[in-house]
Amino acid sequence: MSGTVQLYRFRDFGKKIVGFGRTYVDHAKELNHAVPTEPIIFLKPTTAYLTEGHPIKLPKGRTELHHEVELGVVIGKLGKDITESSAMDYVGGYCLVLDMTDRIGQSAAAKAGLSWGVAKGFDTACPVSEFIPKEKIPNPQNIDLWLKVNGVERQKGNTKDMIFTVPNLISWVSQYFTLEPGDLLLTGTPAGVGPVKAGDKIDCGLGADLMKMQFVVAG
Repeated sequence: MSGTVQLYRFRDFGKKIVGFGRTYVDHAKELNHAVPTEPIIFLKPTTAYLTEGHPIKLPKGRTELHHEVELGVVIGKLGKDITESSAMDYVGGYCLVLDMTDRIGQSAAAKAGLSWGVAKGFDTACPVSEFIPKEKIPNPQNIDLWLKVNGVERQKGNTKDMIFTVPNLISWVSQYFTLEPGDLLLTGTPAGVGPVKAGDKIDCGLGADLMKMQFVVAG
């Protein structure tokens, strides 16, 4: 996939958004969950995509959401049963992502043994930055992530602390899903997740100045 492709076009040709949960030990612990021994996934529809200049909208009946800042991996070519050793050949580039989560709905669904689909996949649940060419991030396992709400730091972590590496995630999920150009993988969030409500402003970024984005939460 060409590095000139802009992320807003994923709405046109990216068929899947695959999220990975609890990929950082500290995040699993802050939610009182066991550290997973294999990846945990969920899916978001492409209607969840949101770009800067548009507000994050609260789902019907909710007054707050949780923020989760993540490194997004954009698949560049068709792949199935990909080996870890060749996984990076399938990466077309990256992006900065917010995995917005209805935590109350997610917890209720989990307790009832139901899907996280609505809690993770509502409209505007996947704010994204512009596309980052692959060469801009030579090592996806050593990049800082940060997030502030109304100017106050909430999340600060580094992808070196991921339980599963990017090649491992790509290889694992490709055993079950054929990966296609434009598919987006959400690699998980570090500790510090918390609630945001209508009127809050979220600023987040990758590295010191590699990529930044800002979103406002609307009612």
